Amino acid sequence: MLMHAISTGKVKITQNWQVGRGSGALRLINTLVDSRFTDWLPIYCWVIEHPEGLIVVDTGIPANANDPIWFPPHMRILQRAAPFQIASGEEEIGPQLKRLGFSSDDVRWLLLTHLHQDHDGGIQYFRNAEVLISRTEWQAASGFKGRMGGYLNQRWSWLKPKLIDFPPDHEGIFSGRFTLTERGDVHLVPTPGHSAGHLSVIVDEGTHQVIFAGDTSYTQDLLLAHSVDGVAVDAAAELDSQQRILTLAQAVPTIYLPSHDPDAERRLAQRDPVPVITLMQQSA
Repeated sequence: MLMHAISTGKVKITQNWQVGRGSGALRLINTLVDSRFTDWLPIYCWVIEHPEGLIVVDTGIPANANDPIWFPPHMRILQRAAPFQIASGEEEIGPQLKRLGFSSDDVRWLLLTHLHQDHDGGIQYFRNAEVLISRTEWQAASGFKGRMGGYLNQRWSWLKPKLIDFPPDHEGIFSGRFTLTERGDVHLVPTPGHSAGHLSVIVDEGTHQVIFAGDTSYTQDLLLAHSVDGVAVDAAAELDSQQRILTLAQAVPTIYLPSHDPDAERRLAQRDPVPVITLMQQSA
């Protein structure tokens, strides 16, 4: 199965955003006032050439991602703590799909790990695709409450997604599992914490599995370090989601692909799994 990484520009975040410091409201305050920034990080979307139809995971940012947003009132503070770098509309996901030889109209399924603006910013290209989002995420992101929580839901007022409730996980690793394809090789699993209804996408390639993990952590190293980010709505849930991913990686070779890891594209190309020896040392 062919899979492609598309980076729609870059983002840099405060160091306390990448690895949270403190608890409760102090954790978020530390994130927003921090003057230290990471290097520029990719904003990956993923394209899966599946026999049952083209699948896209997340949509990246739009070219106007840095335009001032004045509502909710705290949005300018968030924008300062996470500025974007995108040259033009040619870096948006639609034109990049064309350069791969696809049209956004070719996409059967659009899978959104969550509805933060660096993951849903290209959603306008996919009006003909079936869009899947967890019901919990949709409920958290909708209406005035969602907007006050930082979701830019005015961008997708037209959207009527398929909302996912997760049946029990027959593998017994995640709290639920929704199987997308008739072949039974593409699954959506709940990985909450970074956002209320965050999900990840697992593709089973037989000898190994590929997990498109959104923002369950910003890098594989941070996953292995059990580090929680500074904007997680539920730090305990994020740690639990990370542990479930590590449990999967111990059971079967797993290529872990979060959205902002500079090494993720290489790991996908080489099918380089989470290092089992490191996991064994951690559990010893």
